[in-house]
Amino acid sequence: MYPEDLKYTSEHEWVRSPGETDGSVRIGITDYAQDALGDIVYVSLPEVGAEVESGSAVGELESTKSVSDIYAPVTGKVVARNDALDATPELVNSDPYGEGWLFEVAAADASVLDGLMDAATYQGSLDS
Repeated sequence: MYPEDLKYTSEHEWVRSPGETDGSVRIGITDYAQDALGDIVYVSLPEVGAEVESGSAVGELESTKSVSDIYAPVTGKVVARNDALDATPELVNSDPYGEGWLFEVAAADASVLDGLMDAATYQGSLDS
């Protein structure tokens, strides 16, 4: 249910490991999170060039049920954001691991990814 190639946070975000080219990580929310939120109607993302700190709130997801903060799982500089979500925020619901990604960060220290959960550990955290 949760892709094995991703890392996960306790805040229900996923992190795709650095690309071969620029070392940035792609961040989104898990299927569990999008399901819990319900229909997402608005997404607020950090601007490209913004410095983000691991654990800090950097944006919001607004759904028909509530508003939820988006947290940065790594410290670094935002190098991309999914501007498609401005017009079609429901992509977060329909394709949370693909077209519904949120933003990318050039991680100051990629070793922090080692401290995140793998898919089995994340699944276990939901079951407990």
